[in-house]
Amino acid sequence: MNLDTLDKTNLPRHLAIIMDGNGRWAKQQGFLRAFGHENGTKSVKETIESCAKLGIEYLTLYAFSTENWNRPKLEIETLMKILINSLKKELGTLQKNDIKLNAIGNLEKLPQSAQKELLDVIDKTKNNTRLTLTLALSYGSREELVNAVRIISNKVKNNIISIDAIDDSIINEHLYTQNLPDVDLLIRTSGEHRISNFLLWQIAYAELYFTNVLWPDFKEKDLYEAIISYQKRERRFGKTSEQIK
Repeated sequence: MNLDTLDKTNLPRHLAIIMDGNGRWAKQQGFLRAFGHENGTKSVKETIESCAKLGIEYLTLYAFSTENWNRPKLEIETLMKILINSLKKELGTLQKNDIKLNAIGNLEKLPQSAQKELLDVIDKTKNNTRLTLTLALSYGSREELVNAVRIISNKVKNNIISIDAIDDSIINEHLYTQNLPDVDLLIRTSGEHRISNFLLWQIAYAELYFTNVLWPDFKEKDLYEAIISYQKRERRFGKTSEQIK
């Protein structure tokens, strides 16, 4: 699929992806799940570079959920090693493409080595402006919302915020994603049709796109197909078609 078939004036400002299907892909190849995770990093790199080339401003990838901590210990250790190695390996790619790295989630639960590498790359890319890449790590949207409610409640209790002042913007200010715009397009790979506790507040008006492609097989052409589907839709945000014309 040619890049020219895309309408560059109608791109999602914020694209979020649930990268699913690594384990199933590996099983189909007759390998262990770790092989799928390793190969999934190739799709991550291609997707990031494609988004930067297109001019998408924000890309958020669901890399590791709060529920993923319940997976077998060996698989978790493998995922953390892949994370660390990828951060080390791809720093040059981020710098070359002027990409700023960001991370959301309960990052304190990550191993110290992963935290250190993550914070190092975040610091080294902080002045990049072409694309903000956010990794959702040890992330769960319900946990995020519970934390926001606790913080806001404490501020109300201490007369820092009035109950009557609580609105969408106040809640946004207390989420992990406070510096990110709402999601415009959410992609999920592997044929599953679930949100899986990902950015529940932030996708309130996002367009949803589901594909049967397993994440290690997700290529630039698949990204283009998702964006073209997005461009064919009418986003009304509660209004009528006539109101938005």
